Amino acid sequence: MRGTKLLTSVIMGAAAIALAAPAQADYDTDFKNTVNGFGIYLPQDELAWMGKISCDRINRGVDTDPYKSADFIQKNLARGTTQGQAFQFLGAAIDHYCPNQVAFIQGAGR
Repeated sequence: MRGTKLLTSVIMGAAAIALAAPAQADYDTDFKNTVNGFGIYLPQDELAWMGKISCDRINRGVDTDPYKSADFIQKNLARGTTQGQAFQFLGAAIDHYCPNQVAFIQGAGR
């Protein structure tokens, strides 16, 4: 009986992971499509990584204002990325990966 419960738990956990993976891929695809609309083109995994690392930097307090975040983004995206594109990227990253930080980007307008 105990072995059956453990096996059921393992199967349910594996099913949850298998179902979550495609959802995440679609989420990263949505992010890629959004930033492509701003004229920012990189492979999907690189764009998603930059978006997620930008949120991580905000959450850890590394970037203390949106201008520092945009500067980091601009320096790490393709040469020729404008400050405006960096802010668009930051807004999209917050929207997709850390919506709890929406007030952070709103600080740029002050």
